[in-house]
Amino acid sequence: MDPKYEPLFTPWKIGNVEIKNRIVMLPMEGTNMIQWEAKTGYVKGIDRFYADRKDNHIGLFIPGLIPLISIIGKKWAYKHPEVFEKTRPVIEDIHASGAKVFFQISAGSGRSMLLPPILRPFVKKGILKTISSPFLMTKWWWSAPDPDEPNVWDPDVSMDTFTEKMIHDFVYAFGQTALRCKEIGVDGVEIHAVHEGYLLDQFAMPYTNHREDAYGGPLENRLRFACEVVREIKKVCGADYPVSIRYSVRSMTRGFNMGAVPGERFTEVGRTLEESARAIRILEEAGYDMFNCDNGTYDAWFWAHPPVYAPLNLNLSDVEYIKQFTSKPVVCAGRMQPDAAAEAIREGRIDAMGIGRQLLTDPEYVTKLKEDRLDDVRPCIACHGACLTFNGLNGKGTDIDPMHVEMGRCVLNPWTNNETKYSKAPAQSPKKIAVIGGGIGGMETAIQASARGHRVDLYEKTDRLGGVFNAAAAMSFKEKDRELLLWYEKKLRESGAAVHLRTEVTDVEALDADVVVIATGAHARTLRIPGAERAVTAADFLDGKAAAGDRVVIVGGGLTGCEIAYELALQGKHPSVVEMTEYLVGARGICMANSSMLRELLRYHEVPAYLQATVESITEDGVVIRTPEGQKTIPADSVILSVGYTPDTQFAAFKEKKGAKKICFVGDCDKVGSLKTVIKQAYEVVQEVSYQK
Repeated sequence: MDPKYEPLFTPWKIGNVEIKNRIVMLPMEGTNMIQWEAKTGYVKGIDRFYADRKDNHIGLFIPGLIPLISIIGKKWAYKHPEVFEKTRPVIEDIHASGAKVFFQISAGSGRSMLLPPILRPFVKKGILKTISSPFLMTKWWWSAPDPDEPNVWDPDVSMDTFTEKMIHDFVYAFGQTALRCKEIGVDGVEIHAVHEGYLLDQFAMPYTNHREDAYGGPLENRLRFACEVVREIKKVCGADYPVSIRYSVRSMTRGFNMGAVPGERFTEVGRTLEESARAIRILEEAGYDMFNCDNGTYDAWFWAHPPVYAPLNLNLSDVEYIKQFTSKPVVCAGRMQPDAAAEAIREGRIDAMGIGRQLLTDPEYVTKLKEDRLDDVRPCIACHGACLTFNGLNGKGTDIDPMHVEMGRCVLNPWTNNETKYSKAPAQSPKKIAVIGGGIGGMETAIQASARGHRVDLYEKTDRLGGVFNAAAAMSFKEKDRELLLWYEKKLRESGAAVHLRTEVTDVEALDADVVVIATGAHARTLRIPGAERAVTAADFLDGKAAAGDRVVIVGGGLTGCEIAYELALQGKHPSVVEMTEYLVGARGICMANSSMLRELLRYHEVPAYLQATVESITEDGVVIRTPEGQKTIPADSVILSVGYTPDTQFAAFKEKKGAKKICFVGDCDKVGSLKTVIKQAYEVVQEVSYQK
């Protein structure tokens, strides 16, 4: 092991519980052992998830949260000890590896509660709400400290008031739920939380708490709910039973549905650093034994769930600051990197490193770190495409169905949380497989097929692997994307697959293969308008085939177009965006943390956006657009088209053709999708070919 990482592997204590090292697996939706929202009960198959990680040098596991009460019916979790008992074998298995386990218990979301369209009629004040109240726990799940607070996901829906009676019921439930955890051998509990704008945090912050009772007003009152919770747990479970709190050092919030970006000077409406220094003392005095820290609220959601645009080690300086005001250990989360974490631990500036989604992407991450195999780590690229699939449009609306939502999965690693669905066993009948196309889909297919014993030949017509992802990774803030490309090339070399660069396949029938996988990707769209030849495609610009001047108009305000605008702004240029819909980054499938941060960055860099606008022509002077207000010309030195892709159809005839060879299509050549759909298709094609009956 590189000596600089040694501080990460030293023991420490939370209360009187010793943790073998400074690596904490953070709580994430989808890592829950117990679910207690729309669905309730033990999460079947979760033992397989933890089996992949328990022997990989993680010191403390904190699974995803357990709410106190269910959404449907009035089922208090603590009244169901039989559900907690089902987790005992998983806990014992983790203990056998020398690691410890804390369960996170949640007071709920308050105004941050996810609000799918199907539930809105039952939450808005009216007859449906009155009729459904005995069945849907609206008073528990859709209440907030202040009356009529706007829901984060749909500001047109206002919240009910969380009453003092409800507070007292919750405090009691926290104590009893913690006792259920202690009874089955859980080493401690974490309270969720004065963190991220959830219910307890809404009580704690001035912009969401204007109460005039004992739970509003001065800071001590706003923290009273959280303090009563830890005192109750200590009373019920014993003073030596460790209690952590998930804690946001700063709110980083400008107002309702308005987040601040890194480096921005703004007026904080939530918790400031100065108030945080006081708050952490109050919470320690109340009895909390650890502070599991980051920043943000649901109005500034990207701080707690940092996307690719967020700097690495995003929250470290704030957590180091707060460490000065407590004698208890602090954990830092937020795109943490091991070198920065190890140095901070060595110098006593933090006590442990929190890791979340990197452990979904690569369960062996810490082992590889310890064994000096960092080039073998599949990097998390902070896309949130499968681990946190909360979508929305400009902070309003969502298409999530809480009964069927899949969380805690990974775009890059479909195995994660699908351990009972897929197999890694050798193929039943190894085959000769030809893969046409060396992009992400082709490489993933070749790697997975080779791992199951197939003989694979991969054909790529250019002189490099990676396909269009090379362009996607070119922007300055995509360092993890570039690491991913290197990882794919390494794994492909190690797989044993034969790679044929500068080899274009035109005759599928001539290939010596039982199975042919087509993964040739897609072509960039252009516009049929006067002057279109003056523009370049986003892919050509990102690939370095075309330069951009100072005034750049990007046609297309989707994810790629807005990322290009941000990249150009970072370079000191003056981009503007033209988008035909009423939203920037409005496509479904993009996590709200990513889309909202990108929009806030464009706001901060003062990038003009012309919405509900169509391009009529491109001239020597600029781009002529039509908006609801009329025609307008945007001056431009360069024009970049980011208007999507169309599938490569050169092999489309084989979709219907029957023959001796099995023909499969992977990725955008079949249907233009995302990185998630490309990799999942590759994975499932290999599963089908390997284990079909």
